[in-house]
Amino acid sequence: MMKSSSSYPKNGRVILHIDMNAFYCSVHEAVEPESYKGKAIAVSGSVEQRKGIIVTSSYAARAKGVKTGMHVREALKRCPELILLQPDFDLYREYSRAFMKIVYAYSPLVEPVSIDECYVDITGSKQFGTPLEISTTIQQRVLSELGLPCSIGVAPNKLLAKMASDMKKPNGLTVLRLRDVPNVMWQRPCVELFGIGRKTAEKLERIGIRTIGELAHADIEMLSRHFGITGPALKNAAAGIDHSPVNPNREQNKSIGHTTTLPHNIQDRAAAVKVLLNLADGVARRMRRQKLVTETVQLTIRDPDMHTVTRSMTIAPTDITQDIYHYACMLLDKHWKVGDPIRLLGVTAQNLSSKMEKPLQLDLFEYEELPKKEKLTEVMDAIRDKFGENAVVTLGMVSDDPSTLLRNPRIRGTSLQMDHLKQRPLSEEE
Repeated sequence: MMKSSSSYPKNGRVILHIDMNAFYCSVHEAVEPESYKGKAIAVSGSVEQRKGIIVTSSYAARAKGVKTGMHVREALKRCPELILLQPDFDLYREYSRAFMKIVYAYSPLVEPVSIDECYVDITGSKQFGTPLEISTTIQQRVLSELGLPCSIGVAPNKLLAKMASDMKKPNGLTVLRLRDVPNVMWQRPCVELFGIGRKTAEKLERIGIRTIGELAHADIEMLSRHFGITGPALKNAAAGIDHSPVNPNREQNKSIGHTTTLPHNIQDRAAAVKVLLNLADGVARRMRRQKLVTETVQLTIRDPDMHTVTRSMTIAPTDITQDIYHYACMLLDKHWKVGDPIRLLGVTAQNLSSKMEKPLQLDLFEYEELPKKEKLTEVMDAIRDKFGENAVVTLGMVSDDPSTLLRNPRIRGTSLQMDHLKQRPLSEEE
């Protein structure tokens, strides 16, 4: 215990950033090693895979030049033996829960960031060993129990922990202390600093700041002139300073949305509104599971030239599919010209709040009708929860476009959707 205690700072924190490596592909390798282990595989996000893009690829595929975001056609040119897989988000969520449960065994201070990564504050976890011992144990358990590799960064704050976990992949374990920052980070370009995107890096370069070290030594007043209140934060980050705590309370979603890229352009309203109904249904179902209501509906329309229009409107609080669908259609009619080609549609519920805490302001008609609508919705949800999402659908939801796949839990989802971790505390015994 003395050895363990001496490995922890007296007045500081020990933070881990745990990042699963090529998570989607690694899950497929773990489930079917005889088919995929060590092979060049990739998950493609399109129903028509050869027309889609690469969502993620295995390390064997990456070695052949296959990258995330690459068109499948280009990926197959670079790696003809590439095995394309459809996403299975139901399976990914199952493995995500199992991974998070292992992490919770060593600290209650866990902040999930996405389906495959989290921050962990182990400052009070001395009873489990030194920071390196805890990190090694977690890494070994994830590999032996789940068959998945992960990289772990160990640092005094979240920023450096994230930077450290990115340094060795796959299955790396890296310690990054404040005193290491000048030697390890300062010669790197600014774009490699977590939180700095391409545009910010280009703006920094225009004012003569090319490396993280130059940013760390930049004049704070000059940074404030160019970046406002973000300027001092950039300078602190370059010096490895980050005071943000690990937040174990999973924050309520700021928004819930679904988008779908269509296999072909649509130009008539009847086809568009069918897509919107399926999108609204998926959004409303997720809201009701989390007991949330929305006061803002947002519509996204993208044409074949990748020009995107995003419009929103404020509404009375609701979690009813037909309400969200109604306002999405209103936005469509107002901001889209019939005949213009559409390649992508999205519906997002914003300005969310707890249904229990949000008072509903109803007129006489709504006062009489809302209980009936809510009861019908409750019954339909119960049937779909028991027998599957396709057990009860309206005629308008039946179509052959990809929006119908939102009702398939294997295909529905993204790495940032955390609904599966909001159902019950992962620290509970299962």
